Amino acid sequence: MIVGLMLIIGGLVLLTGSLYLIPALGKQLEKLAKWLGSFQGIIGVISIVLAFVPHWEGWYSVTLIIVGLILAVGVMSAVPAVGKYLVKLGKWLGGFQTIIGIIALILGILNLI
Repeated sequence: MIVGLMLIIGGLVLLTGSLYLIPALGKQLEKLAKWLGSFQGIIGVISIVLAFVPHWEGWYSVTLIIVGLILAVGVMSAVPAVGKYLVKLGKWLGGFQTIIGIIALILGILNLI
């Protein structure tokens, strides 16, 4: 359940620039996503940790790791030895931010159902 919630939160943050396109809820979701965006690094680190801690949930955990890497790009440079490579990976994945955000949002909803 917590993995699903983090996928939804991460998906909303990744879709910050696109949520206004949703007809009825777009403006409110955009405001929520912008507010959550101020906690982007924290959400990213928590996402990566939660993907491994409770138990491995297959595609949900893989997606959560990818979301976490994108959101925690600013924090990953502090990781010794592999930090610069994690930052490069996060920036490369950031090019697919909208697609990954949609996938994360859908998987998060499916996880909660």
